[in-house]
Amino acid sequence: MNRILEKLKNEVIVADGGMGTVLYDQGIPFQRCYDSLNLSDPVRIERIHRSYVAAGAELIETNTFGANRIRLSSFGLTDKVEIINRRGVEIARWAIGPNGLVAGSMSTIGKPLRPIGKIDVEEAEQVFYEQAISLVNGGVDLLLLETFSDLSEAVIAVRAAKRAAQNRDVPVWLQMTFTDEGKTLHGDKPEEIVRVLQAEGVDGLGANCSVGPQILLEVMERISRVSSVPLSCMPNAGLPKLVNGRYVYLTTPTYLAEFAEQFRQIGVSLIGGCCGTTPEHIRSISEKVKGKPIEKKQSSFFVSSWFQEPELPIQTTSETLSDFLTKVKSKFYVSVEIDPPRGINTEKLIQGAKICKSGGVDCINVADSPLARARMSPLALSTILAHEVGLDVILHLSCRDRNSLAIQAELMGAHALDIRNILAVTGDPPTLGDYPSAKGVFELDSIRLTQLITLLNQGFDLSGRKLDTPCQFTVGVAVNPTAEDLDSEIEKLNKKIDAGAKFIMTQPLFEIQSFETFLLKWKKNDVPILLGILPLRNAKHAEYIHYEVPGMVVPEKIRQRMYIAGENGIQEGIRISQELLKEFRNVVNGIYLMPPFHRFEIAVQVLQVL
Repeated sequence: MNRILEKLKNEVIVADGGMGTVLYDQGIPFQRCYDSLNLSDPVRIERIHRSYVAAGAELIETNTFGANRIRLSSFGLTDKVEIINRRGVEIARWAIGPNGLVAGSMSTIGKPLRPIGKIDVEEAEQVFYEQAISLVNGGVDLLLLETFSDLSEAVIAVRAAKRAAQNRDVPVWLQMTFTDEGKTLHGDKPEEIVRVLQAEGVDGLGANCSVGPQILLEVMERISRVSSVPLSCMPNAGLPKLVNGRYVYLTTPTYLAEFAEQFRQIGVSLIGGCCGTTPEHIRSISEKVKGKPIEKKQSSFFVSSWFQEPELPIQTTSETLSDFLTKVKSKFYVSVEIDPPRGINTEKLIQGAKICKSGGVDCINVADSPLARARMSPLALSTILAHEVGLDVILHLSCRDRNSLAIQAELMGAHALDIRNILAVTGDPPTLGDYPSAKGVFELDSIRLTQLITLLNQGFDLSGRKLDTPCQFTVGVAVNPTAEDLDSEIEKLNKKIDAGAKFIMTQPLFEIQSFETFLLKWKKNDVPILLGILPLRNAKHAEYIHYEVPGMVVPEKIRQRMYIAGENGIQEGIRISQELLKEFRNVVNGIYLMPPFHRFEIAVQVLQVL
């Protein structure tokens, strides 16, 4: 350990380039598990290592970037963590020889941690430890934790790696990745990274991957001003360009080598490459800086204010009851559900919402492409209805079509457009809809979406970064009182409430007995509930709802009534809905009606019993 760190305090050591880049150039697609090639094709991996050594690399990284339990599980290799990592060390050692340095490559878990994800801190630390101890026992000279964008996850990884390395005195090095704004993807600044990671006892730190050498020069300069440990930088060869169906990096070896010299001059002692860097890039870097003494001076390449931005005051809000919740808790509240159009014409829906308003409706709730059928953006329709009609609006937000970044963007857009009431739903899978081959996202579910909205209300984004102004959403969730596994449904509902849900909307119900059973089992019954009521059109409609729509139950006696009604089905459906409304009126805080085929006059007729 001391030998490596002493050398890095004084002179440049050249590292290798992108293992994945060369594998991709050799025709192996990104969808393959590159780490498993340590077992299935070790000769290929060794040849790539040797090509970097021949180019001048004194340190090479093991082919174990994603060889942790979570990432390997995607390929059915959960039980291969130890053998893949130890084999990776063996191959690298054969390639570089006894006098070269082998760094055990480790990266992120690859899935979000709680509260956004499902992985807690203890599990994450164990995942990192399993990989780290395998690399240490395999004989690495240092552990290189790389391409981290979340400082919180980086801290967990460092703690696990330090624990694994302590008995062998193996240095632990960590590299973050940065955007063209000079911050990590999660908004961490270089100076904060140094402060936090040095407090955790890292032996070296730096930056890798990211957007190319130019941006990282300014980042590394900022790091060098406050760091007391050796530094590293391994940039990408710029950003990739898609050429004839393949990704190509355009940064030349000469260009990258010029920046390697600039890195050396500001105190960086471990210099290599990441994505897009080939043996030719490493050869140019080696010829330029290998073995040279490091310097510690300010670079003149950039204007030092490149990444400076004005500090905006952080505004806070108190926990007050929203106007929406005040209404729901003070009166019998009525909403009508509207599905966005399949096209772009909203005039019929605007007129229908006006009919509802004149009939005593308090609110419109706008569905998010129910049954996975392509429709207009629910946020667009919600905004139009709020402005044109003047009713409260509840925006349904589904996890089906958006990852966590897109959901956050949608929420911020909704807030800016003054849409503040959100129903957080997981969403129907694409297989139910018009595009069964479409890929569902489902990075979040309704529980984690509720957690995300609560975070925004507390003034933080999904990475834990402070917002300039906290959001003021009122988040609701769905429940199915007729679920086959009611205990499981209630457990899930309680998790949603613990995550911050402020109101509940039920699946449409057609009798009160199942709801009473639900209330008896549910203990947290102080959250307002809006009951779903769906007026039936005819017997076929009743059968369709019962047999073909997931999560809905139409009792046999109701189906029989609709059958007997025959051509008078709509009137019978209205009578049934009115009976339900009177029966539930003193049990719930309100209702939401789902008029079939946008027959808004039906909703108004149902409400006449009030």
